[in-house]
Amino acid sequence: MTTTASPRRPRKDAASNRVDILAAAAATIARDPHASIDAIARAAGLSRRALYGHFDDRDALLRAMILGGAERFNALADGVEDAGPAPVALARLASTLWDGAAGVQFAAAVALDDSHIAETAAVLTPVRQRVLALVTRGREEGTIRTDMPAVTVARLIEEAARTVITRLDTSRPEAASVAVRAILGVAGLSWREADKILDEAAA
Repeated sequence: MTTTASPRRPRKDAASNRVDILAAAAATIARDPHASIDAIARAAGLSRRALYGHFDDRDALLRAMILGGAERFNALADGVEDAGPAPVALARLASTLWDGAAGVQFAAAVALDDSHIAETAAVLTPVRQRVLALVTRGREEGTIRTDMPAVTVARLIEEAARTVITRLDTSRPEAASVAVRAILGVAGLSWREADKILDEAAA
C-alpha cells in the first residue's frame, strides 16, 4: 500500500518575510506607536527569533521602516507635475504627500520625531530639493516671499509639514486643506490667495 505525502507549503523566502515584517510594523505602530518587537512579530505571523533573523533590534526595524516610507514619498513626489505657478505646484506636492502620509500617520510621526528626523531628512533629500527649487522659482516669479533666504523658507515649509502630520487629526475632512494652507501660509501667501489655489485645485 502506498501513501501520498501531502504537499508541503512553500516556505517564504527571506525577502518576502522582510516585506511582511515591515508591513506588520507599520500597521502595528499605527495602532500603538510603542508596540513591542513581540507584537510586531505576532502581526507578521513570525516568532520573535525569526524576526531577529532579519533585524538586530527594534531600532533597526524602525530605521528600515522609515527608509521604505521615505522612498515611497520620494516616488510620490516624482509623480507630481511642476506645471503652473510655483505656489500651485507646491500645493499640489503638499496635497499628494499629505494623502500618502495621512493613512500611516503614526508611522510617519515616528519617522519625523526628534530621534529619527535626521535620518528621515537625509532619505527625503529629493523631496527637500524639490521644495527648495519651487521656493526659488516662486521668488523669481514674485509669487513666494522674498523677505527671507530661499533655504530658510524651504526649511520652514518642511517644519510646517512636520508639525501638521504629527499634530493634526488626519481623520477630519478638513485636515488636508489645513495642511496645504499651513504650507502656503509659510510660503508667504495670504489666506485669500490660498483659498483661490484650493478652489482651482478642486475645480
